[in-house]
Amino acid sequence: MSQTQAVYHGGCYCGATRFEVSGKPIISAYCHCTLCQRLTGCPFVHTIHFDPPAFRWTHDGGEQALELYKVKDKPAKHRYRCKECGACVASYHAQRDRWSIWGGQLKRTHETGQIEGWREMKATHHIFYGTRMLDVEDGLAKWEGYENTSTRLG
Repeated sequence: MSQTQAVYHGGCYCGATRFEVSGKPIISAYCHCTLCQRLTGCPFVHTIHFDPPAFRWTHDGGEQALELYKVKDKPAKHRYRCKECGACVASYHAQRDRWSIWGGQLKRTHETGQIEGWREMKATHHIFYGTRMLDVEDGLAKWEGYENTSTRLG
């Protein structure tokens, strides 16, 4: 990772698994796809994508602390969760060659609880909005699939 780029830290709920990302994300969006809904039980997630050189595991124990799992709908996506607390931590998409993290896993300030580096990490649009569970009136662009490669819904 470049010394001139900002570095952001994150990890699981219990702290047994940790990572860092550097630089600006490729994508930072609220994802409303049905797969994210089924995996999390939430109506949408804040997904942030990075090129491989920007992502690095930083916890002790290496692969031993992580459980790798794949779902049949996306076999190219390698998802990692903590073996201790079960929290989803990050994923790597082999076909797209990029790492994904969820905004909720990023380190927060003690004073306000806001994600550190929020200005750089905040979502800029919604993806897979056609399968949303609720309407979100936040002024951000809404896309049927990925931004600029699908129909804009709002």
